[in-house]
Amino acid sequence: MNMHITIAAFTATTLYLLCTLGLWLHLRKSSILQHLGNPVLLAPGFLALLVHAFVLYSTMANPNGINLGFYSSLSLISASITLLILLASLRHPVEILGILVMPIAALMIILDIIQSSNHVIITTSSGGLLFHIISSLIAYSILGLAAVYAIVLSIQNSLLHRHQPGGVIRFLPPLKTMETLLFETITIGFVGLNLSLASGFIFLENIFAQHLVHKTVLSIIAWVVFAILLFGHHFIGWRGRTAIRWTLGGFFSLMLAYFGSKFVLEILLS
Repeated sequence: MNMHITIAAFTATTLYLLCTLGLWLHLRKSSILQHLGNPVLLAPGFLALLVHAFVLYSTMANPNGINLGFYSSLSLISASITLLILLASLRHPVEILGILVMPIAALMIILDIIQSSNHVIITTSSGGLLFHIISSLIAYSILGLAAVYAIVLSIQNSLLHRHQPGGVIRFLPPLKTMETLLFETITIGFVGLNLSLASGFIFLENIFAQHLVHKTVLSIIAWVVFAILLFGHHFIGWRGRTAIRWTLGGFFSLMLAYFGSKFVLEILLS
């Protein structure tokens, strides 16, 4: 591994952890950081993302296409989800989500540089294939963010039903805010999933070929789950635990579709 990439990876990791610490101290009402606004507190996280992007480019760029190996893909998805959460934190009180995901992003970037997994997707001759890959990654990242929201919403519901308004719940966003963010995110992610599936049917030669059939079927199952959830929310009023279960179920299907097969083929059988 190139020394510059290694230094960049550890720099990004340090910045992620620094931002995590700053947000935690701010939520704990530390007198040191109380006068700082969110843009300043989140600045190390955005800097970490810039350095993370450099590492991703260095590990994924290939003369013939894009290396979407298992660890590089995990690193890319973690960076994408982190970016979405930091942007959301500029408008909504969801800083605690950054505290949850930035250490994960730091771990993923380290795994990416110390572990080896290669899966080069040849895109130089097909703009359509590149569009399919990008739309798939965007949809996965946005729906991954929805899964994070659903987990936090589940924690809130559990604590409130047990009549525990103090403790951790003091650092969580308002319940209504989380539900609004959840369904806004699912709606955007569902649009991305539509683009991903449509481009797959159009640009892939045989989307039901043996090496793709499991991804296709599981992605379609995820599409059905999110479609039912959005219908249920808008026309029946589904929310709370029902929304949480359907969101996590849909994302689990997507996770199996993409990372399940990659883990078996690139890690277990390599």
